[in-house]
Amino acid sequence: MSEPNFWAVIPAAGLGRRMGGERPKQYLELEGRPVIDHAVERMLLHPRLDGLVIALRDDDAWWAGTEFADHPDLVRVAGGAERCDSVLNALEQLARRAHAEDWVLVHDAARPCVRRDDITRLVDCLRDDPVGGLLGVPVHDTIKRVCADGRVGSTVPREALWRAFTPQMFRLGMLREALRAALAAGVAVTDEASAMEWAGHAPRMVEGHADNIKITRAGDLDLAAFLLSKQGGRLY
Repeated sequence: MSEPNFWAVIPAAGLGRRMGGERPKQYLELEGRPVIDHAVERMLLHPRLDGLVIALRDDDAWWAGTEFADHPDLVRVAGGAERCDSVLNALEQLARRAHAEDWVLVHDAARPCVRRDDITRLVDCLRDDPVGGLLGVPVHDTIKRVCADGRVGSTVPREALWRAFTPQMFRLGMLREALRAALAAGVAVTDEASAMEWAGHAPRMVEGHADNIKITRAGDLDLAAFLLSKQGGRLY
């Protein structure tokens, strides 16, 4: 069998309601560019990846003005109501040109600071794995479980806890079937790993860097700008 290819998928149809404002968070300005340009650049131009499929809203009014909107190695598909719908739409499109055994790296449009070396590490660690996995970091803070009245109910042991990041890397065929089955069963999956877990697989955690933050609230933009400046700005 020939060597598998490696593809990127970015679901970017969300509205980012927690951020407020007149445009989705992936189109807010970060260091003079939309957040999504940073995320797309780090995946699309990575030397180990062969192309990218991005899922966008049909009425997206901002994508056409971004840096990579007309890139020849990028394909646009319609997004869905939820992240899992968008990812599945992207996988269905990708299946027309890729093999079931090819790898897919799904990355958040709102994670502009992922390091190129972390993407490379993910590929190297998982390329021969029977399941796949995802980037993350071990939890170092003390974790509290809080009751409905806002008071601490217990302290959660943190020894085996990790923060889940993206990219998340799985075989195209396996991930496609896991998402299809989860959606058909009405199971709410919050990321690709949870779909694979529901299907009976055990994804592998690959440690990355903690600066792979997700833009969720307004203050995250300032933090992301600081982290990008410490990384040295543009990678390509």
